[in-house]
Amino acid sequence: MKIFIDIGHPAHVHYFRHFVRIMHTKGHEVFITARDKEVTLSLLDHYKLEYSNRGKGRKSMLGKLVYILSADFFLLRKALKVKPDLFVSFGSPYAAHTAWLVGKPHLAFDDTDHNFFAQLMYVPFTETILTPGVYTKSYGKKHVRFNGFMELCSLHPRRFQAPDTTNVTRATAVIEKGSTAGDLSGPMKRKYIILRFVSWEASHDIGLSGLSRETKYALVRELSKYADIVISSESPLPPDLQAYGYSIHPAEMHGFMADAALLVSESLTMSAEAAFLGTPTLCISTARAGTLDEEVRLGLIELFRGSEGVVERAVALAKNPGYKSEFQVKSTDVVSTLIDVTGFMVWFVENYPASKQDVQNDPGYQSRFRGGYADSDFV
Repeated sequence: MKIFIDIGHPAHVHYFRHFVRIMHTKGHEVFITARDKEVTLSLLDHYKLEYSNRGKGRKSMLGKLVYILSADFFLLRKALKVKPDLFVSFGSPYAAHTAWLVGKPHLAFDDTDHNFFAQLMYVPFTETILTPGVYTKSYGKKHVRFNGFMELCSLHPRRFQAPDTTNVTRATAVIEKGSTAGDLSGPMKRKYIILRFVSWEASHDIGLSGLSRETKYALVRELSKYADIVISSESPLPPDLQAYGYSIHPAEMHGFMADAALLVSESLTMSAEAAFLGTPTLCISTARAGTLDEEVRLGLIELFRGSEGVVERAVALAKNPGYKSEFQVKSTDVVSTLIDVTGFMVWFVENYPASKQDVQNDPGYQSRFRGGYADSDFV
C-alpha cells in the first residue's frame, strides 16, 4: 500500500511517527509532505522520517488563501508522481483537495472542534473523518469516533519512552531584584515549572485569547519562589524573559514535561500532553472543544477562561509537595481506560474501508486496542 501523509504542525509529527514506523516494517510505502512551521522539520529529521518541504504558511487571511493554492499544487505534483492508494492527515485541506483531485480517499483525524476555517476547507473533500468520541460535531456517515485522544498516539504507555533529559541546561534571569532561581548549568537541581505561551496566529486560534502580559510576569515572579521556571513560547520572548527559554531538543520536550512539577499553558495540545504524562496542568484558553471539556471533566486539566485566579492556583500547587504524585495516579487510571490510538490507526488504515464499517457497526470493536497487548498482537 502507498500512503501519502501531510503534516502541518509539530504535534502532527508525534501523531504519525509511530504509525509511519510500523507501516514501513509491514512493507507499506509512506510519503510525507510537511509545512515548515516551528520545529516540525527538526522533529522529522530527528526521527529520520523522509519528507518533502511544502514551505512556510502565511499569517494573514489573504495569505492563507493564497498558500492553499500553492500547497495544493505542491502536493498534487507529488501525488501524481508517487500514485498513492490513500491520503492520511490531521485535518489537512491540502491533502483533502489533492486526494479529491486524484480520486483517492482521504482519511482525516481531527480533535479541534473550533477550527472552523480548516474544516470548511477539508471536510467536503474527505471520505472519512476520525475523531475522539467526545468531539462535539457530527459528520454523519463520514464520521468514525474512537475512545482516545490524539496525544496518545505517542504518549500511550505502549509508545512513550522518556528521553534522557539529564543534560538539559538553561540560563537564568533575575526578574525581581535580589531574587534568582540559581545557577542551573548542567542537570536541573530542583523542581521546575514550565510556562507555555502561544502566538495566537494559527487559523484555529482566530478569536481566542490567553494570559495577559501582566499575568505572565506575575507567574514568573511568584513561581520563582518555589521552583525553577522554564518558558516555551511560540513568539520571541522579551529581553527580560529570554533567559528563561529552555535549551532542549524538541524531541525531548515530552520527557521534560513528564518530569516537571507543573505546566501552565495557553496551548491545548501541550496541556493534554502534560496531563497524560502525569504532570498537573493549568490551561488558559477561551476555546470550546469536546476533548478539552472531557479532560476537565476527568480532572486532568484545570481550565481558566482568562487570567483571573491563575497565579493564585499555580502558587498553591507549587507549594504542595505531594500534589504531583497524587495527580500521576489519576492520570494513569484514566489512560488505562483509553485505546492505543496508533495501534487502532494502523489496523484502520490497513483494513480500510472494511474497518470503517466494522467500527461504525460495532463501536466496542476498538476496545481490543486498549492497554495490555503486545505490539505483535495488532501492529
